[in-house]
Amino acid sequence: MKIFKFQVDETFAHKNNELLRDSSRLRNSGLVMGLLFIAGAVALYLTVDAAWRITVGLVVLFFGIFVAIVGVLASRKVGTAQDLYDKYPLAPAVVAEVNERDMVLMALVNTNVDPTIEPRWGVCLRTVTSIPGVKRTVGTKIPVAAVSGHRNSSDSQHWQQVTPMPIAWGTPDAETVSIARKSIPQDEWARLERARKRLSDVKATRYDLLVL
Repeated sequence: MKIFKFQVDETFAHKNNELLRDSSRLRNSGLVMGLLFIAGAVALYLTVDAAWRITVGLVVLFFGIFVAIVGVLASRKVGTAQDLYDKYPLAPAVVAEVNERDMVLMALVNTNVDPTIEPRWGVCLRTVTSIPGVKRTVGTKIPVAAVSGHRNSSDSQHWQQVTPMPIAWGTPDAETVSIARKSIPQDEWARLERARKRLSDVKATRYDLLVL
């Protein structure tokens, strides 16, 4: 599997890339929770007439600051859309299920942390609301970047979670998306098609990732 290099339209990506939206929500949640704790610390100091109010107030205050900082740092760690597409490998995905308000993508991914060894194939899922230019039809082929998540200390050689991120979330250029789709080997598309019947098995896993 290789990385598909293309010029990401950052404005378009921020509007359509749902992975980046998740990152923004994480940052905003951290900031809101942090401000609430800080406000609570101030209210505690101003309204409670007790000897321990300063100690407890400071603890709540510093915890609020900590929560806000964690939210901001976690969001920044994700990076820009260009950073994400430049870092993670191209992978085949298909629309595996269509619901009233969203659809489920299934992608074929290499679960090995070391990309230089023989692939250890798996299929992963992500529920999305929309992908520009993509028909909401089961079986529709979609090129994605396979964004790796966390790994366990007991199995540090394999990813426990991988998230498919459509190339079409990064550019409005249909030709770029078409080139990405054609760049994926046919045998990988065929392997994914065979695995599509195991949708329920993938859903039953903890992190929506099933090793084939």
